[in-house]
Amino acid sequence: MWDPCGRGGPSQATDMCVSIVEQPNPAAKSQLSMGRSRRSYARLLLLGLLLLRFSWCLAVADDGGGAEEGGGIFPVVVSTWPFREAVRAAWEVVSASGGAGGSAVDAVVAGCSACEVLRCDGTVGPGGSPDENGETTLDALIMDGTTMEIGAVAAMRYVKDGIRAAKLVMDHTEHTLLVGEKATSFAISMGLAGPADLSSPESIEKWTIWRQNHCHPNFWKKVVPAGSCGPYHPIDVPSGESKASAKRVLERTQGDICQGLNEPNNLLEPMNSRLKIINRHNHDTISMAVIDKMGRIAAGTSTNGATFKIPGRVGDGPIPGSSAYADDEVGACGATGDGDIMMRFLPCYQVVESMRRGMEPRDAAMDAILRIARKYPDFVGAVFAINKKGVHAGQCHGWTFQYSVRNSSMQDVEVITVSP
Repeated sequence: MWDPCGRGGPSQATDMCVSIVEQPNPAAKSQLSMGRSRRSYARLLLLGLLLLRFSWCLAVADDGGGAEEGGGIFPVVVSTWPFREAVRAAWEVVSASGGAGGSAVDAVVAGCSACEVLRCDGTVGPGGSPDENGETTLDALIMDGTTMEIGAVAAMRYVKDGIRAAKLVMDHTEHTLLVGEKATSFAISMGLAGPADLSSPESIEKWTIWRQNHCHPNFWKKVVPAGSCGPYHPIDVPSGESKASAKRVLERTQGDICQGLNEPNNLLEPMNSRLKIINRHNHDTISMAVIDKMGRIAAGTSTNGATFKIPGRVGDGPIPGSSAYADDEVGACGATGDGDIMMRFLPCYQVVESMRRGMEPRDAAMDAILRIARKYPDFVGAVFAINKKGVHAGQCHGWTFQYSVRNSSMQDVEVITVSP
């Protein structure tokens, strides 16, 4: 580009410019001024575009600095805890050669399903976390961040495939969440194997020892008796009246189906200290997020809930926005820990919305954790956050947290440790 009135321009143009300048006509002077303004504007616009391009390149080169990791290298798989085999299973799907590879949703299902089969930490899939009746039940969720569709199951009995049941809910119903034995019936009717015993020798042994320890610790509060297993009743209600009332309700609503609930070996006692039973190995979830080659994002969870929970309890695992959340426009989040506390704050929804407003993943994760800690200083939990560029970070409270990552710049899964 040359300046017709500047150095290096043709002589004709220079003569023309001189001629214009020497014109005494005010109109000509006005035209000259406008011409100069347009040329100055063009130069500034070009300079601005060059600077913008340069700044964008710097931002990409510096992406993922500080306490955050990764950035812009797709696909990406992130999971709570050092669940390497689960991440590898998801990676195998999402990184498949040829075209776009597998979808983010299918990768999340593959990863969580692998953890169910492996019974990760005894807290995912069948065979772990017995409730106070000694039974294992499953919670799971899958979320498609492109369509915002969600499928989930909660307190599901007799079916081992929690995450696949959740995907069936998403794919074949207009509902979001199915629970209990009706979730079981649905899953079996849609082709999943069952009914099956979800207990294992290990879970039964754990439950038996717990019973011998007078059913301590547990999740009851403000009930009696103390020091032995139930049945329980509120402190201000006589035991006989409470038990009779419960029996009448059960007989009226369920007939003989629930008669076993009134047997002494199915009723347990209040807890002494809730904090004693919240830790990674008895109160945990696999929460996973995936960004596929096309930039589509999905998230999911699978868990068998809290050990020695009251039957019927549903934690944060199948609750959208609590254990997991995903949105292609922003990113995703996964959570683990004391679900009964965390689900009151929907921390993963909070993380994604904070990133939507411009927070970096590290700051969004910290903000979500601090919101809970201000109200419950003794809670135990953690979240990971990943934005749509692939930048990820984690924050925790009450324990040391680890999460696993794999992207195309890595040779294998890497585990990142986050301290409170």
